[in-house]
Amino acid sequence: MSINANPVRGTKDYLPAEVALRDKVQGTILETYKKFGFQRINTPIMEDIERLNKSDGGENLSLIFKILKRGQKLDLTQEGLTENDLADSGLRYDLTMPLSRYYANNRQNLSLPFKCIQIDKVFRAERPQKGRLREFFQCDIDIIGDNSINAEMELIYVTATALLNIGFKGFTIRVNDRRLLNGIIEYAGFTHEDIPSVCMSFDKLDKVGIEGVYNELLEKGYAKDLVDTFIGIIRCYDGDLKSLNKYCNDQQVVDNLDNVISTIKSLSNDKFNIVYDKSLVRGMGYYTGMVFEIVSDQFSSSVAGGGRYDKMIGKFLGEEVPAVGFSIGFERICEILKDNDLVDVSGAPKLVLIYGEDNNFAEVMQKSEALRQEGYIVSLQKRGKKLGKQLDSLAEKGYSSVFMYGEAVEPKPLVKK
Repeated sequence: MSINANPVRGTKDYLPAEVALRDKVQGTILETYKKFGFQRINTPIMEDIERLNKSDGGENLSLIFKILKRGQKLDLTQEGLTENDLADSGLRYDLTMPLSRYYANNRQNLSLPFKCIQIDKVFRAERPQKGRLREFFQCDIDIIGDNSINAEMELIYVTATALLNIGFKGFTIRVNDRRLLNGIIEYAGFTHEDIPSVCMSFDKLDKVGIEGVYNELLEKGYAKDLVDTFIGIIRCYDGDLKSLNKYCNDQQVVDNLDNVISTIKSLSNDKFNIVYDKSLVRGMGYYTGMVFEIVSDQFSSSVAGGGRYDKMIGKFLGEEVPAVGFSIGFERICEILKDNDLVDVSGAPKLVLIYGEDNNFAEVMQKSEALRQEGYIVSLQKRGKKLGKQLDSLAEKGYSSVFMYGEAVEPKPLVKK
């Protein structure tokens, strides 16, 4: 009986053409980030389970891939074992908590503000669907040590520039601030302790509509007058940011939102849009201030998101360190680019050097190197029994030229039929 060759559910094999697209997109994003002065770092894919569980990751905490204890530490003979007795580490579900631990562990070697890049895999045990896998890449940039809105503006602009550079168009940046949203919730009469639950329901606005949010809050047992007041505030907003000042103790919050939106609009040159979105919540519990997402009409959910998380690093150091980050949803971006054929991955011309059974392979290798010096990407292939079919297949795979070793002086074009 043969072994099942399918990848684990929620993971995926990538064919060469798909990898070429992904490499091109990742390379463009990385190059953009570096041009703005960000530095790349790496962290382990595994983290201590206690750190993961205390990271305020919202619903993602229930999606952690936990790793069993090893060797003598794993004693299955004990009675009443729980999941926590069996696991002592897990796979990271995002790159923000690992960055916070990284900074706390290495700050003596880092200067502030610290502007860093992380392009790496993360893992979530969720239900797979289009654009949502259990193993996937995130492309993050973060600024640590800057408590001004300059950090938010820089991250938003750099991320938008990266998307433009890979050919992504027609997107909108949505901006909100957790402090303003919390203020509206408390103004409606909810307690401070109610805020996470109300936000969790409100975060579903795009999916279930205002009536769906209203009904869910009532189903949770909240008083009808509180729910009516909250929904009324949301419905009555007329687009004037200044009208929201009365809901927030800190007047600077609304001013900062207005400043960020107007500044980014002036920099956008009408290539993308930015708006205040009262419904933007962002599911992570660690956000403390401004939050943002990028949405596209070409995809049903956001393609990038982030925000300020000023308290997370303090959990490791015992002192507050300002931090803000923005993450591109790499898998979703690649889906859109592939479906719409928006990225040219051709690069240098691809040539195949066809050689015969009797040719000296060392000399064939020398000729291939000479062709590379002329600017070609060169692949070696032994001549098949059906040369025409072989050449047709190579043309389908993107090769533009062929050199017949021992029979030709110059490469000849390959025409895709």
